[in-house]
Amino acid sequence: MAEFTMELNDEQKEVRDWLHGFAADVIRPAAAEWDEREETPWPVIQEAAKVGIYSLDFYAQQYFDATGLGIPMAMEELFWGDAGIALSIVGTGLAAVGVLANGTEEQIGTWIPQMYGDANDVKVAAFCSSEPDAGSDVASMRTRAVYDEAKDEWVLNGTKTWATNGGIANVHVVVAVVDPGLGSKGHASFIVPPNTPGLSQGQKFKKHGIRASHTAEVVLENVRVPGSCLLGGKEKLDERLARARERARSGGERVKNAAMATFEASRPAVGAMAVGTARAAYEVALDYATTREQFGRPIIDNQGVAFQLADMRTSIDAARLLVWRASWMAVNGKPFTAAEGSMSKLFASETAKKVTGQAIQILGGNGYTREYPVERMHRDAAIYTIFEGTSEIQRLVIARTLSGMPIR
Repeated sequence: MAEFTMELNDEQKEVRDWLHGFAADVIRPAAAEWDEREETPWPVIQEAAKVGIYSLDFYAQQYFDATGLGIPMAMEELFWGDAGIALSIVGTGLAAVGVLANGTEEQIGTWIPQMYGDANDVKVAAFCSSEPDAGSDVASMRTRAVYDEAKDEWVLNGTKTWATNGGIANVHVVVAVVDPGLGSKGHASFIVPPNTPGLSQGQKFKKHGIRASHTAEVVLENVRVPGSCLLGGKEKLDERLARARERARSGGERVKNAAMATFEASRPAVGAMAVGTARAAYEVALDYATTREQFGRPIIDNQGVAFQLADMRTSIDAARLLVWRASWMAVNGKPFTAAEGSMSKLFASETAKKVTGQAIQILGGNGYTREYPVERMHRDAAIYTIFEGTSEIQRLVIARTLSGMPIR
């Protein structure tokens, strides 16, 4: 087990500087254009693939970093460049984490490479969990998966929503209900391979922020997938469902469902994304405050501005520490006994929303225009308090974990 540290080692610093250079030289100059176009920035993703950032190997190296800091460090630097483009680059990672969290070694080796493609033919993947009537309330999920024993196939029907890369993905990971009587404990995850009949893209959403990231509905109509596409395999599923039924009868401990296993693993990474966006806005505001003059002096000479910047930086550093702690705990098998993963996502998300708003205030009228990037950063930051569990859900998770009570 690696000791917790707040200092990156030389190799991590080298990777950080490399990512920062890509974010500064490739992502940032393209940010405004793809935000306006509201389209997937395929050329930027391909550039990321060419240099090795958009690849299974790169994310595997960061994911298995013994310090736990590889992924949050990478997320912070890329999202410092631009949240919408960065999400297009890393969005496939959520589907990959879904396979890593629930799949067998064979499934991991088979499907994750197909999620990325290669530098000459980039692909993306989608994780499909939320539904029109089941976002935070995963127990209300309606998408069904029924096993056809004669053909050893699963038949999926339902509609997913808010799916990053939904419909344009090469590989979709779909969470579906296999035993309605068990609520959220009766869920399982499935791979839907490329070009599977019955899967189609529904509505593509026009969003307030992160516009360069494709978000859409995914419609499943009698989608048939081989039995081998059930993540973890049927034997493991049957054992898990049997335990869940027994515990439901006896009122025993909670059994994790497939979607929650993915979200618990990814929440600190989302917190790191928020830290990157907040840091970017803070740096713009600091630069503006030191160069913009009013009444014959830089506006940072005014306490009203200087104190805001002090609070912004303090909150960003505190958020990063919570993210790093949760990331270190996760990679070293430390249980989140106080919901530390949710803590990191909650605080970092709220920090990004507040800091980007403060940045607009410091820039005044200029901050409200698209001539300066803080307007876009503020729009982007709003998503962090919503996706992968709203701030309210994070508080609920934390409160339940601390109290042991079924708080509603």
